[in-house]
Amino acid sequence: MFEVDPISADHKDVIHDVVFDYYGRRMATCSSDQTVKIWDEDESNKMSVSSSWKAHSGSIWRISWAHPEFGQVLATCSFDRTASVWEEVAGEKVAATMTPARRWVRRTTLVDSRTSVTDVEFAPKYLGLLLATVSADGIIRIYEAPDIMNLSQWPVQHEITNKLPLSCISWNTSTYMLSSHLLAAGSDDTATHTGKVLLFAYNESARKCAKVEAINEINQPVTDLAFAPAAGRRFHILAVASKDLYIVNIRGQKEPTSNMKLDIQTTKFSDHNCPVWRVCWNMLGTMLISTGDDGCVRIWRMNYTRNWKCAVVLKAEGNFSPYEPNLNSPSFTTAMAATTKYYKKGTISNPNQVPWH
Repeated sequence: MFEVDPISADHKDVIHDVVFDYYGRRMATCSSDQTVKIWDEDESNKMSVSSSWKAHSGSIWRISWAHPEFGQVLATCSFDRTASVWEEVAGEKVAATMTPARRWVRRTTLVDSRTSVTDVEFAPKYLGLLLATVSADGIIRIYEAPDIMNLSQWPVQHEITNKLPLSCISWNTSTYMLSSHLLAAGSDDTATHTGKVLLFAYNESARKCAKVEAINEINQPVTDLAFAPAAGRRFHILAVASKDLYIVNIRGQKEPTSNMKLDIQTTKFSDHNCPVWRVCWNMLGTMLISTGDDGCVRIWRMNYTRNWKCAVVLKAEGNFSPYEPNLNSPSFTTAMAATTKYYKKGTISNPNQVPWH
């Protein structure tokens, strides 16, 4: 059973990203109102705002938590062409008997981009404190904090230029049979019909990150993508949100020449019947969650035949139902009724007014 608990976010504009921390007990939200809010879970399992501050001078697109081994550290990116790194520190005591107040401090502002920074994500823990950003000019930048005790220094380690504008990025958390640095980036470009998902890997001989593959089956604008956490699999799974939902299986190995050979299998799911906006995985990579313009959250699971199926649909009003894969299903019609409006634009009085094809 799934229980839906609505939260009044109190943002003054569109919320663009909602991210839980490593343990799932803290939540961060960012919005076009240029603010970031931190939510903490209380003893009754309710989320309440513990911190709120103006973080940028433009819409904040994405937010990312670093691994707790590095402390309480956040990264944000914005339309104002910058990305920022924030750290939670203890403030002054209000009273002698009270615990010190906590506040978030900006440790650095990354100003290398000349266009909107569209996504930001910390690397897996085993790589150290690395941060990847993508921007609308098609450049991926990977920063590293050489001293985790001094988060004001973030030199650029890799800079990868692409022809397509980029909208999202995801780190692979497993290195099985592949490079230690494996990233996927998506493009929301509408001018071309080439592959919109690009895979990048670290080349040991060249000592730099470079593009190794483009997934040509996905040629519609991509709004989000996410690698599934490693759970003992011998292959990697990438979920992609585009006009439809895609689940991509990636197998491969390094060749003696330090090149990478990939075997990519892509499966498309049109159950949303509308653009898909966000995808995320559970901690084991056994459950995928997707959201779309149909006003529903869909939960996907792999069945005994190793095929992914939509198991549950969470509706906008908070209840849920098993999924029925047809256009006349209750979940589909309810969602469409809640999100679709029809307006009368005129009356056809003469059949000759109707163009025939």
